[in-house]
Amino acid sequence: MTKLAMFIFLLPRNLCIAVLRLYRLVISPLYGDVCRYYPSCSAYTLQAFQQHGILKGVWLGSRRIARCHPWAEGGIDDVPAHRHPRYLVTRLGFVTASSQGKG
Repeated sequence: MTKLAMFIFLLPRNLCIAVLRLYRLVISPLYGDVCRYYPSCSAYTLQAFQQHGILKGVWLGSRRIARCHPWAEGGIDDVPAHRHPRYLVTRLGFVTASSQGKG
């Protein structure tokens, strides 16, 4: 797949990541440290988008938020690992194509 095609393919995922990063930068600090789980729900959803894409990321993030209520025990709850990671995550958290293959 060409670089342009890969960029276009990953663009929706990276837009969702940008929205979540903006939320974590601007809105999340207003709430303080109130999450019962580690990582926080927004960090969990961000990792889910990075590892699994938009559809499964929304599913995993929604399930996590539904579990987060005053009677939840909380604790460490990591994103399930993807079987075959295909993409690299940049320092800023955006997803890029891996450099594997020809070239």
